[in-house]
Amino acid sequence: MYSEVTGAIRVVVQPQYLPDHSDPDEHRFVWAYSVKIENIGEETVQLRARHWRITDALGREQTVDGPGVVGEQPMIQPGGSFEYTSGTPLGTSSGFMSGHYDMTGPDGQMFQVSVPSFSLDLPKAAERPH
Repeated sequence: MYSEVTGAIRVVVQPQYLPDHSDPDEHRFVWAYSVKIENIGEETVQLRARHWRITDALGREQTVDGPGVVGEQPMIQPGGSFEYTSGTPLGTSSGFMSGHYDMTGPDGQMFQVSVPSFSLDLPKAAERPH
């Protein structure tokens, strides 16, 4: 599990390799990642956008930017949380992801919340390069 706190927001990520959706012979490796966003502060916030950088073992990068997550722009109350699961394919058997969320507070001011960098590695890999 990977965790990072920015201001009053904690982001926890748990990646999981999906062998049933992967095809190593075709260089297709698929991971799911579950994210929990916790508001440990005293003000309601709203997640507005996501920004991901996905890097495979050969150093090839892909960026993903868009509104919200999984089709939602959730409001997160003080002491509350929002959880979702998404996924990504890679052309190599390992890689990593990093990124941030754009959020707004009650005053409408935008701020960024870091997502911890997390490894995408096969479960039985002898060495984990990330």
